Amino acid sequence: MSDMFCFQCEQTAGGKGCVKMGVCGKTPVVANAQDELTGALVGLAGAMEGREGAPGSERVDELLMQGLFATVTNVNFDEDRIRELTALVREEKEKLGGAEDLPPEKLWSGDPDQVSFRSTLLLGLRGMAAYAWHAHVLGKKDPDVTAFFYKGLRAVGGPDRPVAEWLDLLVECGETNLKCMALLDEANTSAFGQPVPVKVSTIIEKGPFIIISGHDLHDLKQLLIQTEGKGINIYTHGEMLPAHAYPELKKYPHLKGNFGTAWQNQQKELDGVPGAVLFTTNCLMPPKPSYADRVFTTAVVGYPGLVHIPEKNGEKDFSPVIKKALELGGWPEEHRLTGINGGTVLTTGFGHHAVLGVADRVVEAVKSGAIKHFFLVGGCDGARPGRNYYTEFVQKAPADTVILTLACGKYRFNDLDLGEINGLPRLMDMGQCNDAYSAIRVATALADAFGCGVNDLPLTLVLSWYEQKAVAILLTLLALGIKNIFLGPTLPAFISQNFLDLLVEKFAIRQISQPEADLKAILG
Repeated sequence: MSDMFCFQCEQTAGGKGCVKMGVCGKTPVVANAQDELTGALVGLAGAMEGREGAPGSERVDELLMQGLFATVTNVNFDEDRIRELTALVREEKEKLGGAEDLPPEKLWSGDPDQVSFRSTLLLGLRGMAAYAWHAHVLGKKDPDVTAFFYKGLRAVGGPDRPVAEWLDLLVECGETNLKCMALLDEANTSAFGQPVPVKVSTIIEKGPFIIISGHDLHDLKQLLIQTEGKGINIYTHGEMLPAHAYPELKKYPHLKGNFGTAWQNQQKELDGVPGAVLFTTNCLMPPKPSYADRVFTTAVVGYPGLVHIPEKNGEKDFSPVIKKALELGGWPEEHRLTGINGGTVLTTGFGHHAVLGVADRVVEAVKSGAIKHFFLVGGCDGARPGRNYYTEFVQKAPADTVILTLACGKYRFNDLDLGEINGLPRLMDMGQCNDAYSAIRVATALADAFGCGVNDLPLTLVLSWYEQKAVAILLTLLALGIKNIFLGPTLPAFISQNFLDLLVEKFAIRQISQPEADLKAILG
């Protein structure tokens, strides 16, 4: 008997599943409430069959996205808010004539291979929902993406299937997530401009400040507008770092720099910090008493006892966050923070627009032999031992190689100065995890330039994963037929041995080992 069951993140207990308490800090009560919410979402998808896209369905679409997003790791720890969302889902379901919720125990029980396929699909849907929601708040929506949420949830609640059918569904999920990331790219760039390379300081100036974490650029824009002229500086944290590259955000002079490193270090880095902190998405960790009074949440993020900033008519009032920042006053003098390697300057903004703008130089550098290989070293960071692999891999990569990176895994090495090749930086931060779309755009453009397939390029993906957005991206890469991906630091607990064998056979996916050995295997 267990109090809960969750194996959706990379740090799950014993590499098998959390059964007493979530390693992330999620209680059994919240974990079970999230399973109940998932079952209600499956029921809602069933009740909507044949009605998708009908007048009035927008409310149901929003609930599906919010419900799936709220169950992503490190997003919502608040039982009351999870249950409120579940009640809203059931209310909509009853309006449609009702349908049975999927009993929570059916999510994680049964034949191991069937559970593995079902779980991978569900976790991919959760990750994609986060991206779809960010596009949604900026007014962008794709009917194909929305339709697949319904189709995927009905499959999660449906009967066991042959392996071939599951694989088709997972490929379709990956293909749909590519459309979703393209949609979010369009939403972000149309609202905030095309990212441009920019250097970002990690030094915190004296005076009041707010730290904003997560992925939601729309929330950042609203915060910048509301703090304009108030003597408050804004610092990004975690996955919000790439915001500095967007022209419509970087034009605000009080968007000063970046605070701290990756999400798993927040309990140490925020300890007693004299500034307000706003979490717009994951990754929130249970706050310590020394700083809990200054942490705020918004959107689907939640934690018991924290002040939540709601949305009303598309707008948010960040007055409580601003008031707290002014009360705390900030540090009395400049506060110097460094990356894990001691650097105080980070560079970001190498999205597909920026990189393809110098594509001729990149192609020439490859043809001349100046660039021998590209590595995409990116993904989620985390606390499990072994993630220093990614630091060492980048440090030991030969000087004639280029490192592309994205997501918060880059904090393992993004403060390193790797120099240049023919005027091109060896380290290029492409943005948030959803900016895997940029990496895909660049890879396909290079393949076209060289008249070959992506798998024939001198390009290797070395990925770290933690939560469900990484699952969605991995499904996209597999749907594109990309092979020889190095994945770590551990393999997902929700993938059965038979499923893993299938991935190895079809896609040559492999687990990371040691940096020197993997570099030798890749470069020969």
